[in-house]
Amino acid sequence: MTVTGEKKASPMASIGPRLASASGAVRTSAPARWAAGTGWPRAVAGARAAWRIIGPVLTTVSGFGWAVLAFSLVFLFVGLEFGWREFLVVGCVGLAAILIAIGFAVGRSAYAVRLDLASERVVVGERAVGRITVSNTSQRILLPARIELPVGASLAGFPLPRLAPGQEHDDLFGIPTNRRQVISVGPVRSVRGDPLGLMRRELRWTDAVDLFVHPRTVRLEGSASGFIKDLEGLASRDLSNNDVSFHALREYVPGDDRRYIHWKTTARTGTLMVRQFEETRRSHLALALSTNTADYASDDEFELAVSACGSLGIQALMEERDVTVMVQGATLHSETGRRLLDDLSAIEEQEKRETIVHLSKVAGQTVPDASVAVLLFGGPVTPTQLQAASVHLPLGVRVVGVSCQPGTEPMRRQIGDMTLLTIGDLGQLPAALRRVNN
Repeated sequence: MTVTGEKKASPMASIGPRLASASGAVRTSAPARWAAGTGWPRAVAGARAAWRIIGPVLTTVSGFGWAVLAFSLVFLFVGLEFGWREFLVVGCVGLAAILIAIGFAVGRSAYAVRLDLASERVVVGERAVGRITVSNTSQRILLPARIELPVGASLAGFPLPRLAPGQEHDDLFGIPTNRRQVISVGPVRSVRGDPLGLMRRELRWTDAVDLFVHPRTVRLEGSASGFIKDLEGLASRDLSNNDVSFHALREYVPGDDRRYIHWKTTARTGTLMVRQFEETRRSHLALALSTNTADYASDDEFELAVSACGSLGIQALMEERDVTVMVQGATLHSETGRRLLDDLSAIEEQEKRETIVHLSKVAGQTVPDASVAVLLFGGPVTPTQLQAASVHLPLGVRVVGVSCQPGTEPMRRQIGDMTLLTIGDLGQLPAALRRVNN
């Protein structure tokens, strides 16, 4: 005989719905609504207000100050726990030093600070001078402080004396410019703190200013007269219906400009004939400067190459010619001489996979209409590499290589279609260019 009955529900099955109901009731209760709508925003606002007061104090304490505070508390605890007076004395002295240091760091600083550079662009070796002017804009005396000025990777410090209301204080400084670079000067900040270095309060007053140390350049003037031509443009082998250089006559086809019909020949032959011209193009100088460390035997070779590149670019721009300057992976600004020199101030040698051959290939693709292409590199570049580099430049482009090897005698030789100039000093560049056409 089989007995059947209803299955009893498990007690755990009803826990989930009851918890969901309870949590819903809690969320909709008056305390929960007050906490979400009023309590939490007030707590956040109070925490922010407290941090505005406490935050500057906490950030003013230096790492050494936190260490002194921690050790002082430990010494006080040990002294009170074991009754050791020596530990109590050390702990009290440490806390007293912290309290005294706070007096050095607190207080308002009402300064007007101005950072001026005599010139934001100088040439390697020129004197770069700047001035910091600090004035008290408050109605009370400001205690002595310290002015710090980051200059590149260095840090310059100037003592700031006590300033009466409206009083100014000037400090002059010089910046070494013995190498080409871009130096970040600033920002100017005032530092207040105690002699032990427990507290250090910094306030920033100005933005940083870039000082461009340009490479040395040399004036080429008439030296490039036979090197970069731009009288009527360079004639190409492409034919045009409208240009300067006359080439030949051909029969008229619909669409030709009737202004170029040659009527005398038309009358003689009985057929409409029009003039045909050789297409000319404006002289365009392409400078390809290698920044690969493998292409230079020393830093002096690279600096000489940068200076030669700057000299060629500046001269071409002065003669209102088109200039494109390339390095591995980038094209420099060459709209004006200043922008070109600014970019040349910042470039550095780097280990790269792209050789002078690859750079020449990129130059040929980037500036296919160049009339003159100049490759600049150091002594380690071989004639085989130069011959391979010249192959990647379009036909009709005049290719000149400038090998920069300080201390060597100037030399000129031909490697395939490339004219190779070797210079040992920047002053030799004008004479070397005069020999290009010889």
